[in-house]
Amino acid sequence: MQTVVITGGTDGLGKGLALHYLRQGARVLAVGSTPAKGEALLAEAAAVSADGRGVFVETDLTSVTAARELVARIESTCSSVDKLVLCAQRYRLFGSRAVTREGFEHSFALAYLSRYVLSHGLRKALESSRRPVIMNVGTPGIPLGRIHWDDPQLARRYSGTKATLQSFRANDLLGVAFAALYADTPIRYVGYNPGMVSTGMPNHLPQPLRTVAQASFALFAASVPKAVAPMARLLDEPPGAPVTAYRTTRQVPLKGHAFDRETALRLHHLTQDLIDAV
Repeated sequence: MQTVVITGGTDGLGKGLALHYLRQGARVLAVGSTPAKGEALLAEAAAVSADGRGVFVETDLTSVTAARELVARIESTCSSVDKLVLCAQRYRLFGSRAVTREGFEHSFALAYLSRYVLSHGLRKALESSRRPVIMNVGTPGIPLGRIHWDDPQLARRYSGTKATLQSFRANDLLGVAFAALYADTPIRYVGYNPGMVSTGMPNHLPQPLRTVAQASFALFAASVPKAVAPMARLLDEPPGAPVTAYRTTRQVPLKGHAFDRETALRLHHLTQDLIDAV
């Protein structure tokens, strides 16, 4: 039986993938922070005869300590992990800067640091499986945002958009650094941009932007089942290269500063220094 770990696995695309793999007979660990959503997922798992194979793991992924504890929990209960899907994200495009209890800017912590800790922390569990793959869901192929090397926590010039885009660019570099650091690993690292998907994301926006976004989603967004299908194909038959990037079904060339190896390793070392202090 395959073991699939999905962060953000109780909502949107993460939930769609969780239900897909439960229907396929896999054991799914859905990581989330809201018990009510976890209970709803388990109820749906029971409805598709997957009761017992779906596990809700309540975790605050804004915390590096909690992410490390999650790694230890998975390692203690799973002999191997076949697929790690990193979907957890909460957009904070508006409002003031928020800082976690460990002192990290919220988007940097949730959307990047948690993925860094899980990618590296679960490497051995993944390498114990037959065809291991990590899928990091973000926005490869969209050349917006940058790493703010002199102020990665955006303490001086914060904006929600700037923080969100930095987390996306950091995740592109995470995959490149992972492949560079573990040249002999069988793990295939896939950066994935699902495009516009009909999820609850617009509900978190302020008015009138919420209404505009909801209307756009109704017209142009793919349904969750439709968006899950190409993701599952990549997860089940991962590319041969150590690291790849896709925007829906189109492969994105790993060119330019967004995928630069030296920049990726620079970010890796910066990140390691940051989390070593926790």
